[in-house]
Amino acid sequence: MDVLTTATSADEAARKARVAVLPVGSFEQHGEHLPLTTDTVIACLIAQRIAEDYDLFLLPPITVSCSHEHDSFPGTVSVSATTLVAMIEDIRVSLRRSDITKLVLVNGHGGNYVLSNITQQANTDERCVVLFPGGGDMNRAREHAGAVTSSHEDMHAGELETSLLLHAHPHLVGESYYRADHQADDRPHLLTLGVEHYSPSGVIGRPSEATAAKGRAILDSLSTSFFEHLTLIDPR
Repeated sequence: MDVLTTATSADEAARKARVAVLPVGSFEQHGEHLPLTTDTVIACLIAQRIAEDYDLFLLPPITVSCSHEHDSFPGTVSVSATTLVAMIEDIRVSLRRSDITKLVLVNGHGGNYVLSNITQQANTDERCVVLFPGGGDMNRAREHAGAVTSSHEDMHAGELETSLLLHAHPHLVGESYYRADHQADDRPHLLTLGVEHYSPSGVIGRPSEATAAKGRAILDSLSTSFFEHLTLIDPR
């Protein structure tokens, strides 16, 4: 229940939000120390924070997406990019029936490349879709939190993701995160060979550097960064 909105229809009628927020997660391996739902939990953390801070309409998450680079690991489940596009378009159509024409896609999984195409295409006629957070937002959040790794070094189940879960849901983090570090900075054929070729454990990063304080600081920074994105589709 921590990843679901509990708002009622009456709550949303009173809110009269012009912008909806859709967390897009995944169901994929995150090493031994983090759950398959990690990306969904993180997308929801970010979405819940910005929806609360900016009084937006929070939607429940998409929990299965494009995780094909992790398919060799037990437990990973994916849908096609075509299916993800169709799901988001159907949601946008449904929102328009409630006079909500602006949508924020909060992406928790780096492999959802198609979300960039969805966003670009949607904005050709009017500014109506935001994809958040962007690379710059995440880099600022890492710097604000005092992270010791970069986004490239810390690709999967590392310092950033583990810190966010230590902050918000520490019961989801296994004790083995202290010894789960795995570096694979050179990944030239990731799209062809998948994560397993570069990391037998599924981890690419340094989760041993994670702290709850970093996770809290990351969320604070992302909420601040979001304001500029929001004003592009909903001037305030």
